[in-house]
Amino acid sequence: MRVVVAMSGGVDSSVAAALLVEAGHDVVGMSMQLYDQEQGDARFGTCCTIDDLHDARRVATVLGIPHYIVNLERRFEQVVVENFVSEYAAGRTPIPCVHCNSDLKFDTLVERAAGLEADAVATGHYARITRSDDGVFHLKRGIDDTKDQGYFLFALTQAQLSRALFPVGHLHKREVRDLARERRLPVSEKPDSQEICFVPDGDYAALVTRRLDGDRSGLMVDTEGRVVGRHPGVHHFTIGQRKGLGVAMGEPAYVVKLDAGQRLVTIGPRTALERTSLTASLVNWIAGTVPAGRIRVGAQIRHRHLAAAASVEPIEADRVRVEFDAPQVAVAPGQAVVFYREDDVLGGGWID
Repeated sequence: MRVVVAMSGGVDSSVAAALLVEAGHDVVGMSMQLYDQEQGDARFGTCCTIDDLHDARRVATVLGIPHYIVNLERRFEQVVVENFVSEYAAGRTPIPCVHCNSDLKFDTLVERAAGLEADAVATGHYARITRSDDGVFHLKRGIDDTKDQGYFLFALTQAQLSRALFPVGHLHKREVRDLARERRLPVSEKPDSQEICFVPDGDYAALVTRRLDGDRSGLMVDTEGRVVGRHPGVHHFTIGQRKGLGVAMGEPAYVVKLDAGQRLVTIGPRTALERTSLTASLVNWIAGTVPAGRIRVGAQIRHRHLAAAASVEPIEADRVRVEFDAPQVAVAPGQAVVFYREDDVLGGGWID
């Protein structure tokens, strides 16, 4: 079987490619150029750099497979970066990795795989795919709880899953490192990338500010509407934020609401962050069908949060209401809420 592997230059995708080669597949490596490399631009962090492209090619050479670089600068800017900026400007907290995975990488890989007459596409994601007797593909969490990436893949469709392979999803990270060392892959000791690739210094607000026109400053108020200070723009804040508020309230204060239209940042006590329900839009059900009624799930509102017991009820074809058994803290519009049944990723959507 011919398989196109998305090679980021990291250890996970490199081991994924190695395992597929050893399994006897006809493997083609493919890396994505996401920004202009001509001037040795180092704007990005430890991901998506020119060094990563070189590392991917070095691994491909060791494995004896062809390697191609696909220029996705314009699509990355439109699909990922522009969405990131507009969401923060609207007082929402985006997750660029979801858009990059489902709307950019998988779409592109499937398209290029077809051009290369490949049967499947593979990545180094820590997730698993199974197929039930009725032919439905199921997305499952990766075995390694500390590296599981199912949360970022909730938007994948049946068509995409039918062509996808996650060769390291059944492994723990330490096992992946060991496999890389045993095969003498040149990236075996390469550290993992942690930050958003186009915000290497972590200062996302500075990036958004550079791309916005005009003054975005406004008032900071408490939950009673009393003015307690000013702020430079709602894009400097996220729901649940405590640090960097610049005001003294006599008790710990958190961002509890953002109103981009009125340029208001509301702060209050931690209890003001608690919510027992939310609605989500643009919901994707991985099985391809919308539940007929209310279902019980584990609902996860952030990547680092644990899934919480909840009920989900469709209210439109791609919109749901989620009711939690216990209050959840810092439900942030723009983040994803992802639904699970044990290890199965049922789907998810974007918090309103």
